[in-house]
Amino acid sequence: MTQAASKVTLDHPAFAAVKAAFPSKKFRGTEFRALSTLIVEPKDAHEVLAFLKNDPWCDFNFLSDVVGIDYLGYPTPMLGRFAVSYVLVSHGRDDRFVVKTFVDPTLPTDGTAEDPALFLDSVTDLWPGAEWMEREVFDMFGIRFRNHPDLRRILLWAEYPAHPLRKDYPVRGRGEREQYRVVDRTSS
Repeated sequence: MTQAASKVTLDHPAFAAVKAAFPSKKFRGTEFRALSTLIVEPKDAHEVLAFLKNDPWCDFNFLSDVVGIDYLGYPTPMLGRFAVSYVLVSHGRDDRFVVKTFVDPTLPTDGTAEDPALFLDSVTDLWPGAEWMEREVFDMFGIRFRNHPDLRRILLWAEYPAHPLRKDYPVRGRGEREQYRVVDRTSS
């Protein structure tokens, strides 16, 4: 196979639109099973997402999901330990597109310490429905979102001592279950 034949072309039109709008920024792109993913730098994520929403051709008017991912122990090297993926939908074109960004912790991840490297800009100003999704990513992974209107835990209590979807969190917990009172039929 020649060098030219091995080059992969990403054919989703949003790749070309973003590259034309931001010629000086670095991007990566992947396609897997007809789902296209644009990988952006954390500092550029909000600006690129705003473009994808507001550009008349792109018109990704719906944020379907905000997903946190922990790549600790992943078999191939990634751009960072944690990723946040934004799943966008354009209702007018019946089209999906994913924007992903990676962040890498600078502090140990065994507690709730506020790591300055685990911050992203909130997209609640673009899609108000991101409020709860970003809160879930914060609660489960400890990734914080700047300018979020109400960033607090959504699934666990405020004093919970960790972020349980991090892969270095023990499957059986750190003793939280032992503190619960057993409730049975005779307890009421």
